[in-house]
Amino acid sequence: MGLLDSFEKGLERAVNSAFAKTFRSGIQPVEIASALRSELDKKAAVVSRDRILAPNTFTVRLSPADDEKMRTIGPALGDELDALVQKHARAQGYSFAGPVSIALTRDDALSTGTLRVESETAQGRVAWRGVVDIDGARHPLSASRTVIGRGSDADITIPDPGTSRRHVEILWDGERAMVRDMNSTNGTQLNGRKVTEAPLEPDSTVTIGRTDIVFRVIAQATPPRPTTSPADATRAYDMRDGGFRS
Repeated sequence: MGLLDSFEKGLERAVNSAFAKTFRSGIQPVEIASALRSELDKKAAVVSRDRILAPNTFTVRLSPADDEKMRTIGPALGDELDALVQKHARAQGYSFAGPVSIALTRDDALSTGTLRVESETAQGRVAWRGVVDIDGARHPLSASRTVIGRGSDADITIPDPGTSRRHVEILWDGERAMVRDMNSTNGTQLNGRKVTEAPLEPDSTVTIGRTDIVFRVIAQATPPRPTTSPADATRAYDMRDGGFRS
């Protein structure tokens, strides 16, 4: 299966079949994917015998109509485009100077069905953000201590009768995490093993009642200073935050 075939399959899982009618004209999501892949290949540069450096900051400019259509998809499109860029880079042996950043931007000068991709190599700074995924929803760990349970006084409330009101807490200092059971009735499991308190590694699964809580650490780049005026980007899609910003 080709890379673009994989992209289309992933997008189909995220968007229902009825929505496909929207894309009878104008830019298709797979065309954005193809343009990003071409941009990687075109700008990749050999810097040493063992290293091929590729751009890691991308701006995809779309016509107002196409921008509106892409905006309707939401975070699914961002996830797929980011995965495609990472996968193509690995397949070609490319390396990045910093985290990948992709923004979809409205350009009133473009006509429907056309797009323009701009890219650059930017190191930037990286901040690590802790999040937990619960039943398809992502919750940022914005505080050093996050309580999870079925009670309304928990920081993250889950509708699981098998959990205590304040069942478990996750401690996160920006670099390391720990899970701690809060004297719950049914206990807490970490990767299938019952624990009272334990270090929490990225991609570990904490189970309380019938609910799985997956802890992840996400790299979040500080974007480079913009080279365009605010009028050139009236609405951009930020792939790291998974949403549109004005």
